[in-house]
Amino acid sequence: MELDMAKCPSGFLVLTFVLCIPVFAKAQSPVEKFVGMWSDPPATITGDFCASWCTDAGIERLNALLDDPANDARSLGQLRAEADTYQREKYVRSRFTDAVLKTYPLDPADDPSFLRCEPYGFARQFIARHQLEIRQLGKDRLEMRYGEWDARRTVYLDGRNRPANEPLKPLGYSVGHWEGDALVIQTSGISANITIWWSQHSDQLRVLERYTRSQDGKTLTLTATMEDPLSFREPVVIKHIWAWAPDQKIAAYDQCERPTEFKKGVR
Repeated sequence: MELDMAKCPSGFLVLTFVLCIPVFAKAQSPVEKFVGMWSDPPATITGDFCASWCTDAGIERLNALLDDPANDARSLGQLRAEADTYQREKYVRSRFTDAVLKTYPLDPADDPSFLRCEPYGFARQFIARHQLEIRQLGKDRLEMRYGEWDARRTVYLDGRNRPANEPLKPLGYSVGHWEGDALVIQTSGISANITIWWSQHSDQLRVLERYTRSQDGKTLTLTATMEDPLSFREPVVIKHIWAWAPDQKIAAYDQCERPTEFKKGVR
């Protein structure tokens, strides 16, 4: 049966409209779920392990070590270190090309960030520790600002492709889109530099980033697929976790301001 609006009391229409307002008011666009300040990961075993970067292979290895009664007398730090070695050697290194293996691992003391105070390239910056602030710049752009080096990059959300004549840059050129509630970003045009695990990468590096926020809103997880035909035999997939930190502000710093042990690449 259809509702005859002419016979409906005006109070009914007003009430219906008012009741609908909270529903619409609570609706949140995808971008609003990511905008704001993110910082060090939650104080959990996985959060700590992924504070810089981690892999599914490393997480699985760590969980297996923790579940093994033979390791009950070992410290968490020891198990974490073993899992990290496993993911570096068994997962990441196994994907390097012969050209990369010739110089791997690079000497952290030769790091341009240490020697010449040069900011990180993309392969280290996008998973830099500590703070990440995501800001909306109009309806079709985001800015991602990192506490480390006070680095900033723009993510275009208007469907564009990287211009053919766009020069290579340390942080590349980023275009993004939404897949449901996930923010997906493709970054290319990245100048050759070094990775977080002290290997070289070429200017053919392309990174597909996928950001998701937990249901409780407390964590932001990045899953990144890195491809480089000159450096990797097959894609390398890594993760990074941040925790929601709305009360923080960016405390910018660079490697030149950090203690010696950090400058030398001990992380």
